Amino acid sequence: MISLGTPCGSNATTCGYCSPPGSRTTTKSAVHAAELLANQLTCQVYQKMIDRGWRRSGTFCYKPDLKASCCPSYTIKLDAVAFKPSKSQRKLINRWNRFILHGKQSGDDNAPKSKSKDSRAFSLIDNIHAAEIAFCSNEDRLHQFETLLEPSSYTPEKYQLFCKYQREIHKDLKSTPSGFKHFLVDSPLAPVPIPYSSSPPPHLPTKYGSYHQLYKCDGKLFALGVIDILPNCVSSVYFMYNPEWEEFSLGKLSALREVSLAAEMQQAGAPDMTSLYMGFYIYSCQKMRYKGDYSPSYLADPETYEWFPLKTCIPLLEKFRYACFSNPDHCSEGPHHSLTNFGEEPPQPRDDVLNKIHLLHGIENNTVTVISVNESPYWNVPEFRTEILACVAGLGTELAMEIIFAMEELLV
Repeated sequence: MISLGTPCGSNATTCGYCSPPGSRTTTKSAVHAAELLANQLTCQVYQKMIDRGWRRSGTFCYKPDLKASCCPSYTIKLDAVAFKPSKSQRKLINRWNRFILHGKQSGDDNAPKSKSKDSRAFSLIDNIHAAEIAFCSNEDRLHQFETLLEPSSYTPEKYQLFCKYQREIHKDLKSTPSGFKHFLVDSPLAPVPIPYSSSPPPHLPTKYGSYHQLYKCDGKLFALGVIDILPNCVSSVYFMYNPEWEEFSLGKLSALREVSLAAEMQQAGAPDMTSLYMGFYIYSCQKMRYKGDYSPSYLADPETYEWFPLKTCIPLLEKFRYACFSNPDHCSEGPHHSLTNFGEEPPQPRDDVLNKIHLLHGIENNTVTVISVNESPYWNVPEFRTEILACVAGLGTELAMEIIFAMEELLV
């Protein structure tokens, strides 16, 4: 199975965290060091990509330039095996379960809590499923709650939920079915079987790939999580919900459910499944700091890609706009470069390295032929060479060798 994608170079867009609408100034821009329009990626390759700071939106993959962006975004992962829910997180789960079983009650915050005050006696997996139809035999429940995990797909019900969420939460009135599909349904990930050591329970996935986790109450869809299930992690892509259910802090509950999913898969015999990747941790944006409430969490160093405990990163994030955890001398308070630097050609690897990085030459009778990028006639086109080199720099040469790059016209 191959990984195939079109390099798109670097780019700058309006920052969604601090820029006013339409602003594209140097200090209010989200800068991508590299972009790749992925036609197909193996789950192993995409795992390596997110470990180097990449992220996807549909089939569009991008790697933020933390030095240049106004709001640096650090890849964050949570150790799902070592995770113990806090008191407030246990309270959220218990409150939700009481609602499903007994409905809303006056003075709900004062209702009986978990019998044990010892967090070590609280089983996240048991309690996260306690009120679900498939796990609970209580016939006197007031509501019928279930979660369903299915490969990402489009349905009118999902789209209607998306429109309502976008309209009422993000004030976006321009949603379209095609936009929803491009953003949250389309995926470049090629499904492959998960090598469990034994047969997993029926509610766990049997393949790596992209999924929708549906939340239904009394048969109606009220929330949906978009997740990727990869060799080493469950990766959160997006979460949306019906705003009428906002009082239950569904975003926090979904994170706890995704932690539980990773832990359950690990227990079921997928030993490399150890983490929940929660996307990006953006310290400069107050509303994005909630991801640090889940512990133990780690941030990927933007230069070496080593993992550092979040608690040791915070002091540097408090002091500097750009923080390098492996070498604090590289930290800086201001932008590394301006948008005028775009278009400059990234450093070029040696020819013996470029010889091992391949460009799609043709596809005929299901046979793929490739050519070294520096031997392609496109290599003499400055724009193409810059786009390729930006991707190679963002991926690293070893990972770049695992992806076949393609000119868009060759894929038509």
